Amino acid sequence: MVVRFTGRRGALNMVWKQRTHLPGSRRCGSPSGPAHRPMIVAAATFGGTLRLIIVTMLIITLMLPGNVRAITIHEEEELSAEFMTMAREALTLVDDFVITDYVTRIGEKIVRVVPTQPFAYRFFVVKDHTFNAFAGPGAKIFIHTGLLAAMTSEADLAGILGHEISHVVCRHISDSIERQKKIGMATLAGIAAGLLLGAAGGSAALGNAASVGSMAAGQSLALSYSRDDEMQADQLGLDLLTKAGYSPAGLLEMLKKIRSQQWFGPKQIPTYLLTHPAVDDRIAYIGSWIETHPKLPAPVVSTDFTIAHTRLMALYESEEIARKALDEARSSDARSVWPLYGKSLLAMRTGKNEEAAILMRQALERQAFDPVMLTGMGRVYFSSGNYNEALSILDSAVSLAPDDSEAKFYLGRTQMALGKYREAAETLQSVFRRYPEHLDTLYNLGKTYGALEKEADAAYYLGVYYKLKADYRNAVFQLQRALDLGVDPLRQEQIERLLKESKKRIHLLSREAERRQRNLSSPQPLPKQPLLMR
Repeated sequence: MVVRFTGRRGALNMVWKQRTHLPGSRRCGSPSGPAHRPMIVAAATFGGTLRLIIVTMLIITLMLPGNVRAITIHEEEELSAEFMTMAREALTLVDDFVITDYVTRIGEKIVRVVPTQPFAYRFFVVKDHTFNAFAGPGAKIFIHTGLLAAMTSEADLAGILGHEISHVVCRHISDSIERQKKIGMATLAGIAAGLLLGAAGGSAALGNAASVGSMAAGQSLALSYSRDDEMQADQLGLDLLTKAGYSPAGLLEMLKKIRSQQWFGPKQIPTYLLTHPAVDDRIAYIGSWIETHPKLPAPVVSTDFTIAHTRLMALYESEEIARKALDEARSSDARSVWPLYGKSLLAMRTGKNEEAAILMRQALERQAFDPVMLTGMGRVYFSSGNYNEALSILDSAVSLAPDDSEAKFYLGRTQMALGKYREAAETLQSVFRRYPEHLDTLYNLGKTYGALEKEADAAYYLGVYYKLKADYRNAVFQLQRALDLGVDPLRQEQIERLLKESKKRIHLLSREAERRQRNLSSPQPLPKQPLLMR
């Protein structure tokens, strides 16, 4: 690995050079051989994601002994668990049933054409306006809302996910031998500690400044794939996309959009370009590949994409951007019901419940008995405090679509509001069984069981909720309370594990806070010349 300051302001580049074929492993796209190599998160932003990357690097370095070896599947699973803990501390994950379900379905459709993999893939949406997508250890794939918002078709999404899945399949950034020879533990630990401080609650600027210390306080960091990695991932990705029934034109279109972004300094460069180099070469290669493969799948017209994208704009973009996008969508297709649906969600999000009800009724009139519209109407009624109306319409939505988790979730919340706690517990449990990490479901289950005076159950669900929110002190309080009140043996084992993890994070973050204070009281001077380490 080469770590260097470049001539441009604010950029410290970490460049990882990887062989296309590693001795002892199978070629990219083949089933894993006996040598299982680690995967490190392969992208960085100037904030939370960056801290996540460096800390993950430290974890892998600490896991390996002096003599380099490939880590086992079990070790990578442990690394993945640590990684997800830090991801939840550093990133804002979108906890939306419809959006995350849709992204997961498309990702899994591509994974099904991949040879057998040692890990179960999981897909996450990060609330971040930047253009980025990245893969973490244990086949964790992340995509930013900013990149999703720029998409116009399911093929666009499939193209990006297919590329990241290919990085996972190819085991890129997994060779720890050269990495540990090229960078000292002290340097890596110093960077990781400071970045972790930022993730623990301090500002990103403070975390970054602490991390680089004597190297160059205040400089920004970026981690990137090599050009060979990108070419290999594209080669495999194009094959996976076509086998899954998608045209690679979506990936080509997204790369052109990313390249077209204007910037005036390193902090404005699209993050995807920092972590995925050689975009011009990739565009040329993919364009040429498409020209030489005339029998490609036809473009996919997906209502599911329209629904997910509409929700993304209405609920997670700024009000100004969302309103403009929804107005443009309505102008371009006056017959489409989805701009009305989106404008209703936006009105509800901004507290305009009467306007939201009018718009959702208009949408429902056009598509009567559509479970999505019925759920939307029920959500509007719930937000307005019209619980009886909400109960009736959400019951209908669940009857029409028994697997609709959003309809069940709001039905459960409506039952809570009406004091029907036993029914609410049953309804929310059905959501929890499918989404055991959905924060609002965990929280409302805790409140429901509290109302039913089932204090041990209430403490358990609230404890898991606080643990996933990285509120470790409240997690310890609730989990310990659950143990004290008495739980079944299986749940007791899980609670003890969560307690141990939470206490460990409290201790670690406390130590890092102390280190940050020492760094603030003894600032290190900036180097006079750019630093180059090989």
